[in-house]
Amino acid sequence: MTDRPHLAVIGAGPAGLAASLAAAARGIRVTLIDAGAMAGGQFYRGPAPGLGARRPQALHHQWRTGDRLARGLAGHVTAGTIEHLTDHHVWCVERQSDGFAVHALLGPEQERPVTVGVDAVLLATGGYEKVLPFPGWTLPGVVTAGGAQAMLKGSLVVPGRTAVVAGTGPLLLPVATGLAAAGVDVAALVESADPKALLRGTGDAKAFLERARALAAQPGKVAEGAQYAAQLVRHRVKVMARHTVVEAHGEERLDAVTVAALDGDGRVRPGTERRIPCDTLAVGHGMLPHTDLAESLGCRVDGLDVHVDEEQRTDVPGVWAAGETTGIGGSALSLAEGHIAGRSVAARLTGAEPDPREWAAVAKSRTRMREFFAALDTVYVPPAHWTEQVTDDTVVCRCEEVTGGEIRRAVGELGAGDVRTVKLLTRAGMGWCQGRMCEPAVAGLAGCAQTSARRLLARPVPLGVLARAEEDLAGAEEDLAGAVEDPDEPGGPGASEDD
Repeated sequence: MTDRPHLAVIGAGPAGLAASLAAAARGIRVTLIDAGAMAGGQFYRGPAPGLGARRPQALHHQWRTGDRLARGLAGHVTAGTIEHLTDHHVWCVERQSDGFAVHALLGPEQERPVTVGVDAVLLATGGYEKVLPFPGWTLPGVVTAGGAQAMLKGSLVVPGRTAVVAGTGPLLLPVATGLAAAGVDVAALVESADPKALLRGTGDAKAFLERARALAAQPGKVAEGAQYAAQLVRHRVKVMARHTVVEAHGEERLDAVTVAALDGDGRVRPGTERRIPCDTLAVGHGMLPHTDLAESLGCRVDGLDVHVDEEQRTDVPGVWAAGETTGIGGSALSLAEGHIAGRSVAARLTGAEPDPREWAAVAKSRTRMREFFAALDTVYVPPAHWTEQVTDDTVVCRCEEVTGGEIRRAVGELGAGDVRTVKLLTRAGMGWCQGRMCEPAVAGLAGCAQTSARRLLARPVPLGVLARAEEDLAGAEEDLAGAVEDPDEPGGPGASEDD
C-alpha cells in the first residue's frame, strides 16, 4: 500500500474530488486535504448531518452529481486508496529533493502543525469572491453573495428577512432564487451588467459570432439560466439590469440600500436613485482564483490564473492544477479539469506516457466550457466607473481601516502607481486577509491592473509553528553534519547493508 506513488490533492471541491477519484481508481495513493469538515467545497456544500435536513437536495440543482462524488470518495476511503484529511488548512507546499512536503494547520484554532510528504501535488484550491467597496458596505447585514449562499446550504439559515442581491455575475441568480425559495423576501436582484448583451450583435462582429458559437455549444447552461429566470418570476423578484448599489444605509445595522441606473459608459445616471428597504444585502462582483500555493511554489501565473498545459500540469515538475485556480469557470469545468489532471497524474507517477485519446471527450467538453465562460466574462464585468462611487471616507481596507481618501492621496500626492507602493504608504492590504479582499479595490483606485501577489505563506501562521519548523530543519542539518563527520557510524554514508 505505502510503496505506491503518493499524490496530495489540496481542495475537496469539484476539481479535487474528480482528480482524487480518477487517480485513486488507477492505482495512485491519494491524500485529499481540505479545510472543510466535509468534502464538496463551496459548490457541493451541504448541511451538517446533525441538522436533520429533510430535503437537502433542494439546496442546489446538481445534488445528484455531488452525492455521486461523495459516495465514490467514501468507497475509496473505506478501501484505503484515499485518505481524506478534513479541517486541514494548508499554509505552504515545500519542494524537496524527493517530492513535496505539504504543511497544514489542524483544528478550529489552526495552531496544530501537520506535514504530509508526497511525490506530487495537485492544486484544486478554488476561488473566492470579489467585492468592490461603496459607502456603507461595512454595515452588519451586508454579506457577500457566496456567503449568503453558504449560510443557507451549510447551516440552513438565512441572513435576514428582506434581501437585495446585487453586483454582477452568474452567481447572483442561484443566490437570489435560493433565498427566495427559503422564504426570504428578495426585494430586488440588482445586476450592473446587461445579460441581453450576450444575445445582441453589438460591437465587434467577430467577437459577437464567437460569443454566439460558445453559447450555442452549451444549451444546458442556457436552459439553466432560463430556469433561474422563471424562478425569479415565480417568486416575484424584481430584476434591475444595468443598475448598481451606490450606498447602504443604517445606524447599527443595514436598513436600506440606494440603487441607481447606469448609462452606457458605466456611470451612475443622475436622478435615477431609488431607496429600497432591506435588512440584508448580498453583494458580489465575480470570482478570483486562489493562487497563493501555486505562486509560492513558483508556478507560472498568466494574469490571475495558474497556467497549465493540456494535461493540467503547471510548469513546476510534479505539480498539477485544476478548477477555479486555473480560471473561473464553474463546477462542470472544474470536474472536467480535475478528471483530466487525475488521469495524467496516474500515468506520469507510474512512469507511463498519458494517452490524451483516453479523455478526448472530456477535453472537448473542457474546451467548450472554457469558451462559454470566456463569453460570459465579456459581459459580466463591474461598472467601468465604479470607483467614482467610493467616497474619501469609505473604508476600503477593512483590516487596517484604510479609506478611499488615503489611497487617493497616496496616488495623487505621494506618487504611488501600483498596489505594493500603496500598501507601503497606507498599510492597505497588510491585515489578516493580506489584501485578498481589498486588493481589487486598491488597484482600481490606484488606476493600475490587478496582478497576482506572490505570498510566501498562503494563510496566517502562528510564530510558534514557524519556530518549530525552523528547529526541525536545524536538527536535520545537525544530523547530516554528524553523519558526514563520522561516516562509519551506523546509518552513515559509509555504513554497509549489514549495519
